[in-house]
Amino acid sequence: MTIQQQSPVLSVEGLIKDYPGVRAVDDVSFSIESSSVHCLVGENGAGKSTLIKMLTGALQPTQGVMKVNGVVYQPNSTQDARESGIATLFQELHVVDELSVLENLTLGMEQNRFGFIIKSDLEDRVIQTLATIEPSINPSARVSSLSVAQKQIIEIARAASSGANVIIMDEPTAALSEREVERLFTVIRRLREQQVTVVYISHKLDEILTLGDSVTVLRDGKHIVTKPLSEVAGRSELIDMMIGRSVFQNYTARTAVTNEVVLSAKGLSNRLLKDVSFDINKGEIVGFYGLVGAGKTEIARALFGADKVSGSIVFKGQQVGSSPKEAIAAGIALVPEERRTQGLFTNLTIRENIPVMNIRRMSDNGIFRSADELTAAVNYVEKLGIATDSIEKHTEKLSGGNQQKVVLAKCLFSDADLLLLDEPTRGVDVGAKTEIYDIIKNLADAGNSVALFSSELEEVLGICDRIFLLYCGSLKSVIINGPNVDTTDILNVVTGGNKGVTQ
Repeated sequence: MTIQQQSPVLSVEGLIKDYPGVRAVDDVSFSIESSSVHCLVGENGAGKSTLIKMLTGALQPTQGVMKVNGVVYQPNSTQDARESGIATLFQELHVVDELSVLENLTLGMEQNRFGFIIKSDLEDRVIQTLATIEPSINPSARVSSLSVAQKQIIEIARAASSGANVIIMDEPTAALSEREVERLFTVIRRLREQQVTVVYISHKLDEILTLGDSVTVLRDGKHIVTKPLSEVAGRSELIDMMIGRSVFQNYTARTAVTNEVVLSAKGLSNRLLKDVSFDINKGEIVGFYGLVGAGKTEIARALFGADKVSGSIVFKGQQVGSSPKEAIAAGIALVPEERRTQGLFTNLTIRENIPVMNIRRMSDNGIFRSADELTAAVNYVEKLGIATDSIEKHTEKLSGGNQQKVVLAKCLFSDADLLLLDEPTRGVDVGAKTEIYDIIKNLADAGNSVALFSSELEEVLGICDRIFLLYCGSLKSVIINGPNVDTTDILNVVTGGNKGVTQ
């Protein structure tokens, strides 16, 4: 008698996703076995998020085939994915605090007739599912009274109740305590026992090694390997597969760096940051490097006064950190991670955007000097090489790289002594990256200080004088840049390994 081999629950064959000028996923093929915990790892920019968006119907592949249980699968929406048995849990929770656990579990799945909800066996089914996964949660409890981990379990139960046999979890432990992580792991193991497959995405390699049955490694959009974790020789092998190359370093030591401290942060703490302390010197380019949930953006926003933290921030002898207005007045400017929603007025022109952080500079007794605004716009378009046929062009019509240059121009016009750059080259082409790096170096050479918050290792190694390594809201190590920096050690620290030696 011939035993028929079971098809993988999910597989991709020759998957490609192209954007203008960029191939985000490049000929990826692998399969996921049923009733397993399949882990997906890779550096930032490896292609994980793009791959997951294609699996869940949020993006359409440029080329390639996806299959569910051996059958070709072509989702045009996330609803199509759910109907095919694939559910996704993102880092941001999607529960309604004002409703009960039961109301959250049935939300969106209620049966109705002529617009009226009708009685069904749905409530009994979801309560039974929740009891199987985590019996300690009361279905009548208000969700606002639950912990973050319990809210995640509600999302898991809702996905399982909907008939999902594949649940994708994207960085599910980013906001959990150690005890809550253990509880989540127990739930995931129960799901596996109930023939549910979990695709687990995390930068925390110890979690991968503890929880996973198999692992797929992506690098630069390509599939590197899929193998059982029982055949992986610990963290070091995972890191080697993730890097797979010597990170290109073009850093040259700079002479403009001084020993004069311009900013001193002590004991910064909030919901994510844990007692973070550091100094930034005049003329220095410092980098804050870490993976998802490390705390980079939170530090940038704290220094700019956009987020409240405990601790102290002293800039040029002055206490700051209470508001962006205070930061700007003191000489601190922020280029935010989300340039379109936080860095620009996209409905305004280039000319109108540039002076907004320092309107007083071109005003006399409340009278705005429009001629000065025009001169400033022309000067910064030329100085930063902003590609446009007119300073009257609305910024929403510019390319990503040129939008970023307009945000930089705004900050430069503010006469800031400290420039905070949060992911300044994300989504810009190689040529624009080089131009932005030159701008940063020129600023620092002129005596300004720059803090670069980046998830690209090559970026911080190429331009920063010192690099602060972050993991889960803590500053784990400080690296003085130079030819002897070990990139494997850096990846070990930012993925939760040993602290490393402060250089």
